[in-house]
Amino acid sequence: MTDIAITPARPQDAVEIHRFITELAIYERAEHEVVAGIADIEATLFSPQAKAQALMCHVDGQLAGFAVYFFSYSTWLGKNGLYLEDLYVTPEMRLAGAGKALLKHLAQLALEHDCGRFEWSVLDWNQPAIDFYQSLGAKPQAEWVRYRLAGDDLRRFALGEETASA
Repeated sequence: MTDIAITPARPQDAVEIHRFITELAIYERAEHEVVAGIADIEATLFSPQAKAQALMCHVDGQLAGFAVYFFSYSTWLGKNGLYLEDLYVTPEMRLAGAGKALLKHLAQLALEHDCGRFEWSVLDWNQPAIDFYQSLGAKPQAEWVRYRLAGDDLRRFALGEETASA
């Protein structure tokens, strides 16, 4: 029988978390977008002001993956939600049940915190992940289009600077 253990991440896990973030970004064809370093992970996940939290997953004593999450808020529900930012399981552990165990643990956290929903995003081309999530009963929210302001666009908008497309 496979022994799966999920524990809150600790500051000493920052190196492994950073490695997993990089491996996930490579899988998602976005390695060039990872600008966070280990010190950033330590500061944003483990400082007293941290808004996000992380979990570590071990299978039979071997590090298998991680998840990063934070609490959001739904005005329509009048409740918090739990948002899964990243979930990653190493390729060799993907059939061991680690991903499902991480998601179940997060769902239990959502219930413990009286959350009205548990949400995450998946790339539209990542069919193995889509199939996995749907097998758990998760439903895509196709009517919503995600928008993002980041980097120079965020800075320009926040400072009231005009953009070429505005």
